[in-house]
Amino acid sequence: MSVVYDFSDQVAVVTGSCGALGSAVATAFADAGATVAACDIVDINAEESLLESRENIAFYQADFTDNAVVADTIDRILNDHGRIDCLLNVAGTWRGGDPVEETDADLFEMLFDVNLKTMFLATKHALPSLQETEGAIVSVSARSGTEGGTGDGLYRATKASVRIMTETIAEENLGTVEANCVMPSVLDTPMNREMMTPSDEWVDPADVAEVILFLCSEAASVTSGAAVPVYGEA
Repeated sequence: MSVVYDFSDQVAVVTGSCGALGSAVATAFADAGATVAACDIVDINAEESLLESRENIAFYQADFTDNAVVADTIDRILNDHGRIDCLLNVAGTWRGGDPVEETDADLFEMLFDVNLKTMFLATKHALPSLQETEGAIVSVSARSGTEGGTGDGLYRATKASVRIMTETIAEENLGTVEANCVMPSVLDTPMNREMMTPSDEWVDPADVAEVILFLCSEAASVTSGAAVPVYGEA
């Protein structure tokens, strides 16, 4: 059974839009008719960018770990497009491999900046418009953020924090803004294929994007504060 979403006349902000999942989310919303404000610290024309330019994708190069930059970028988006209906907090990264006592202290700041601070700042500055449009926020947590594990404790902690922040935003905006998160397991991305042996159980980023579309649609209007597994068969 195929599902068709119509986000015409809506504006969707996607952070981390040049990465594997972010580009899939930006493309999915553009395909559904939305005007997409695609944001990333990586330039859309850079070799490592996976996002393709198209008529209804407006690109904003910005560092979403910087409060002033995020405030300015959200203002620019509102000036350009007049509203924000969906905020997709996709920006994130993974690091791991060492036990806590052997983990570089600088890694703590980097992971919390990229995985949690970007989500907090984007949400903080987009919320006033989202409250006006009664919009939706979907952020990216992770399956590994549901429990402790060896070697990547900082990453797990950041993704657990995304889930708790999502629940908080949902509680603070009951009946106004829906806030949910998705929890991928292993995504089928170029980076993961370099680091690990590919598996048929890995999840296609395009499939996660479809779940995010649903969570921003009217079909999910009674769903807020949820952490949605997108594990596939992994």
